[in-house]
Amino acid sequence: MQAQGKDHVSAIGAVGKVLRLVAAGAAAGLLAAGVAFPAVGGAGLGVNSVTEELNLRPEELKEPALPERTILLDADGKQFAQFYYENRESVKLDEIADVMKTAIISIEDFRFYEHGAIDIEGTLRAAVRNAGGGSTQGGSSITQQYVKQVLFNSAETPEEKQAAIAPTLSRKLNELRYALAVEEKYTKSEILEKYLNISYFGAGAHGIQAAAKRFFDKPAAKLDLWEAATLAGAVQDPNGTDPARHKGESSKSWKKRQKLLLDRRNIVLQRMQELGKITPQEAAEAKAKKLGFKDISAPGGCETSKYPFFCVYVREEIRSNKAFGKTAEAREKLLQRGGLTIKTTLDPQAQKASEKAIKQMVNASDKPVAAQAMVVPGTGAIRAMATSRKFGTSRKKNETSINFAADAQHGGGIGFQAGSTFKAFTLLTALDQGMKLNDGNSTGKTYQAPSHSAFRDCKGNAVGEPSHQVFNSSEGGGGFKSLTTGTLGSVNTFFMKLEEKVGLCKVVEMAKKLGIKRSDGGLLREVETFTLGVNEMDPVTVSAAYATIAARGTYCEPMAITEVRDRSGKVTPYKPKCEQVLDEGVADAATHIMSGVFTKGTMSEIGGIGRPAAGKTGTTDAYTAAWFAGFTPDLASAVSLGDPRGAFGHDLTGVTIGGRYYGYVYGATISGKIWKLSMPGALKGVEPTSFHAVDMDRFGGCSGNCAPKPPPRKPGDVGGDHGGGDGDGNTVVNDGGTFGPGVGRGHGRGRGNGGVVNDGTP
Repeated sequence: MQAQGKDHVSAIGAVGKVLRLVAAGAAAGLLAAGVAFPAVGGAGLGVNSVTEELNLRPEELKEPALPERTILLDADGKQFAQFYYENRESVKLDEIADVMKTAIISIEDFRFYEHGAIDIEGTLRAAVRNAGGGSTQGGSSITQQYVKQVLFNSAETPEEKQAAIAPTLSRKLNELRYALAVEEKYTKSEILEKYLNISYFGAGAHGIQAAAKRFFDKPAAKLDLWEAATLAGAVQDPNGTDPARHKGESSKSWKKRQKLLLDRRNIVLQRMQELGKITPQEAAEAKAKKLGFKDISAPGGCETSKYPFFCVYVREEIRSNKAFGKTAEAREKLLQRGGLTIKTTLDPQAQKASEKAIKQMVNASDKPVAAQAMVVPGTGAIRAMATSRKFGTSRKKNETSINFAADAQHGGGIGFQAGSTFKAFTLLTALDQGMKLNDGNSTGKTYQAPSHSAFRDCKGNAVGEPSHQVFNSSEGGGGFKSLTTGTLGSVNTFFMKLEEKVGLCKVVEMAKKLGIKRSDGGLLREVETFTLGVNEMDPVTVSAAYATIAARGTYCEPMAITEVRDRSGKVTPYKPKCEQVLDEGVADAATHIMSGVFTKGTMSEIGGIGRPAAGKTGTTDAYTAAWFAGFTPDLASAVSLGDPRGAFGHDLTGVTIGGRYYGYVYGATISGKIWKLSMPGALKGVEPTSFHAVDMDRFGGCSGNCAPKPPPRKPGDVGGDHGGGDGDGNTVVNDGGTFGPGVGRGHGRGRGNGGVVNDGTP
């Protein structure tokens, strides 16, 4: 329920006492005859007498900040979402057209600049007119109306709101006491500005600026005469003259309200003419205009945003971050009523590139969902978040309100197992412990823990599972794999043995340093298959982790907000929260290895993006999810693909996605292609940057974990097509996990170059 502009019953009650002061008997006779009283208002004896008789003394009015809309801006400063409890955008008086000020004063309180807080003359005239059977006319001044609106807006419960507009003498007297204080505190122009910003005009528009935009699609400063008269007329009964058609409402009811508003507008125009504010011709021309209500919607919430999933992330960040309020209630109130202007990290160019790439590979109607996040190395700024499904709540349309690109804290779900993208953390751990590019181990097609104690979690518990067998898939058979070749081929058994060597807890700690945490907020599963990515993750978290490698070991918390401006104009900047968590040389060495994924590894059939890039595919056990995470020096990104109905019950085998049938979906199959399609567009206009070269004195060759020496060469033997030698004459792995003797003239693609392995892998 909205506060109304007039309160006739209580006004007459107050006038009853005023009449006793002026001329009790004569006044009654005049009332009965419908004769107007002479002027007794202003700041003279009439007001003083009234305030003394009614024991009126100024009483300070508590004026809580008006509910203002909160808007979200992208990195270019363009609005893409808004939240509000009431659609309001407060403006200064000089931002309101003069004709609007004239219209509202003419119809509501034409002596506004002449009388004090209590307009005795206006009250008496209204009482006489009403009692004499004339049209109902209120006696409340604009100041009194402002007070009533403040009291109404301050009320929290329906009962309090009803009491704020109750037609009682006590309420009216309190209103007058507050009005006296308001008149002492502010100038008339300040009161008018406050009144125009607090008033409700109907159609969900609070305040003159929102009303001008809602009704006529223009700011309050641009209102014409007939438009100003319409809005001035709406204030008296905003619900009864609401021109918008509401859901389920009959056409008859809606048109009736529009007719009432049109009539009310013409009354305002007539009053302006009577007061000499406009000419008869101007009034006639304005009356000839149609209502002209343009019904410009002012949608709020993420469901109406151009970028709904990014909007959800920011919304949930405010709701969950205590920097925006100590309690959940306080944070929600700030979001809906605080009048904040929030500048975000969202890059429209990157966002559109991500959305376009996902749309090319996955249909919105598909059951599996693809999601992507893009994060800037060195700052943690989230540039894009996109999902293959449309935002909404309709199951029939296959919509989703879950932000699959983010964790549960930011509106996401439980995530999908990250698969082999986690092998990067084991690789980093090995390099950090001093292993070199050509160090490795010999494994078979399968791996089984030699004992329970072969793997210990960070509490020291033995978590090895000797009965559990880990298989290779497309990686082929066994043999010696180095850090380089094992990573390029994404060999499961190699990484299980490597994790056993460096220590499960060390790998977990490395992952945590890079910001890894479960999407559902739970504790990481510290099990022997940790390196194979059995924890459920989200693209934002994985992107931020890979961005750490790109930033040479500097981890930055993912951030979506760069600046918050409050209603008073105070700006609070939000700077990146970064920490050096990894040795630069270790990060460079990992980047060097992972760069080969596009040319000699699991992305070789897909290829690179025409600039320095590195990454890792992620196919999970039983094809329950598929990932690709990669980075350039300027941008990191992760793409996930999985079925939210339940990954193990709905795996990615024998599925049709994007109109294409897939027997098996690997990390490179769809997620890798989305990454490749999106990154060039996201980086358009950004000059390519090179990675730092690996320190070969530190990481070149091998140390104590070199490849076994080949058997003695028999006469006539040469390097086979699947073999080759490195710079030290060591044997290197080839396609399918087999290898030939390392001779300098082998026919395989792997040729030595200063001790850097450059072998032939899938």
